Parts: sequence; structure tokens; C-alpha cells
Amino acid sequence: MTDLNTDLNLKLHMRQCIQKVATGPEYSKDLNYTDAYHAMRHILSGEADPVQVAVFFIGLRMKRETEEENRGILQAIIDSAVIQTANVDEVLDISDPYDGYARGVPASSFMPAVLATMGVPAVLHGLEQVGPKFGATHHKVLKAAGLNVNLTPAEALAQLEKIGWTYIDQSQFAPRLHDLIPIRQRMIKRQVLTTVETLVGPIRGKRATHCIGGYVHKAYPAIYAALARQSGFDSAMFVRGMEGGIIPSLQQSGKLFYYYEKGEEQQRDLSPEDIGVTAEVRSIPLPEDLPPAPMIGDEIATLVDSDALAAAAAKMGIAALGGEKGLMYNSLVYSASIALAHLGRYGSVQEAADAVRATLDSGKALETLRAAV
Repeated sequence: MTDLNTDLNLKLHMRQCIQKVATGPEYSKDLNYTDAYHAMRHILSGEADPVQVAVFFIGLRMKRETEEENRGILQAIIDSAVIQTANVDEVLDISDPYDGYARGVPASSFMPAVLATMGVPAVLHGLEQVGPKFGATHHKVLKAAGLNVNLTPAEALAQLEKIGWTYIDQSQFAPRLHDLIPIRQRMIKRQVLTTVETLVGPIRGKRATHCIGGYVHKAYPAIYAALARQSGFDSAMFVRGMEGGIIPSLQQSGKLFYYYEKGEEQQRDLSPEDIGVTAEVRSIPLPEDLPPAPMIGDEIATLVDSDALAAAAAKMGIAALGGEKGLMYNSLVYSASIALAHLGRYGSVQEAADAVRATLDSGKALETLRAAV
């Protein structure tokens, strides 16, 4: 590729990258890490032509992104973002899909409060709304619960250090990436940013930073593990969760992929019955009285109104943190116990689940949530 010392050469580099990745099914070529990195840095600069940006992302998607391309794009985002180190030894980063939930009620918005109450500093991040799903996001759920979802990076860091958990919005820690939302909405389909943006890790621990994420398709644990190592997560775990999130099915067994000390990923089985959870449904079903979704641009990406779904999730989440039994309660028990066992805080998932139940029943997790108000 060309020398990248001038704006003109950056534009030429972008053209060359597009010529490689968008030449049809037979002749498209993969980018190396460096080329993907510089193409993404050019996009994040705000100087790239919007049409070229869309063609670049669609070209990558059509030929399928490689590990080097994913890692290069992620590193470019990290290098343009606000990454902070908290004055705590360890941090658990909760990497849920940024486009939210649309087929069930999200529970993971309330997991940080549970973990913080149990001595594990936790960071949740996301944004208000993005495609392709345009679902109920953590931003919307926590806002419906009465929390400030627009903390500055400094405020989010202070909250984590004070009460053990925080939410930080992409608009605050990665504003250049957030500026791409309009063009992402116009592109309609999922692209590489949907995959990599959850692994930025905006707040790190002094000694170690861990990650928990979710996946749906079988190919993605290895993809996410490579991205987590690139981001610098010391350990990571990826749950086959509902809608690609971190809450496993409450009805059937599943898989957990994980690694320690940035090593190779390993696999083990999960079963809700192992922690005494039995359910007739896989996740918390949508309330029947939700209004239909409004038009988003020129399409409806989800069937129900995401703000109304977020409000329903907030009500259920607050009740579960206060000890109310039900599917929300069980979702928090299951996911939090997986994380706690992975971190070695308990000898087994079963022991961790018992401790999570005791925490929820005490009402202390609700106090931890409200401490952020």
C-alpha cells in the first residue's frame, strides 16, 4: 500500500482497500491487519467519503471479514477511543449486543449491580439505538430505571470506583465511532462494526480485565476470542445466549467458550438445571400489551416499541434485584453465577448461584443499583 503521511494518500489508500475487498465473489482479496487498521482510522477521522465508507463495509461483509481485518478495525477504534484504567484490581466488562433486544425482555442490564454487590467491579456499555435490530438497549433500559446514561468518561470511572459498577455510552467513550450511526442505519444490514464494537473495553482494571459476551452462530466464539485478545482482555467467556447476549437459555443446555491469561479458548457445557433453574420458555417473553414499533427510517426492524420494552424490562429488573422470583430473577442468577465461577470467586457454578440468590433476596443488589441514581 501507499505512504499514509498525507490526507491525499489516505484517500488513495481507501480506494485501494475498496478495490481489494469489493471486486466480486471470485476476485475480492483480504486486507492485512495494517491496511484494515488504516482504512478504519481514515473512516473515523470523518474525512472519508460516505459512499466509500458504505462500499468498504459492504465489501468486507460480502466476502466475509477475516481475523486480521476484524482485529485491525477494532484496534483503530480503540486507538481513537477514551480508554481508562480504574483504581481497582479487576474489572469485568459486559459485552452485550449494541443493537439491543427485540424478541424477549432483556435482563443483563441489571447484572452489573449484582456483580458489584458481590465484590466484582463491572462495566456495562452500549448506545441508545442502532441497527440492524433497533431493539431495547441497555441505554434505554437503564434510562427507564431512572439512571443517568450519559455519564462522561470521568464520571463513569468515578462511579465504578465508588459503587462498583457503571454504564458508559459509546457516544462518550468513542464519539467518532458513534458518529457513524446514521450511515449504519442507511446501510440496513449488519456489518463489521456490529461485531467489533462491543470489545473496545472502555474501562480497565489495574491488574486484570475480563470480558463476558454472547454469541448465536457457531463460528463466533473463535472470532470473539481473537478480538478479546486483541483488545487486551486477560480472560474472556462467551455464552450461547438469547439474541446473542449473555443470558443463556433457561430451558435447555448450552455451551460456554472461555480462555484464561489470553490463551486458547476452551469449552464446557452449561445447564440451567445444574443451578436449580427449570423453565418452560427459553427467555423472558415479551409482554402482550407492548405497542407496535414505529418506523425507523424506511423500515421496521423490530415488531415492538423498544422504549416500551425497555420500560417493562426496567420494572422487572428492579423487582428481581429486590428479590422477586421469576424469569428475570433466574436470568440474573444464571448469568452472574457463570461469571463468578469463571473468575474463581466460587468453586462451582452451583455455589455461585446460591450466593447470587442470597444477594438478590437480601435486597442489597437493588441498593447498589439505586446508588447510581
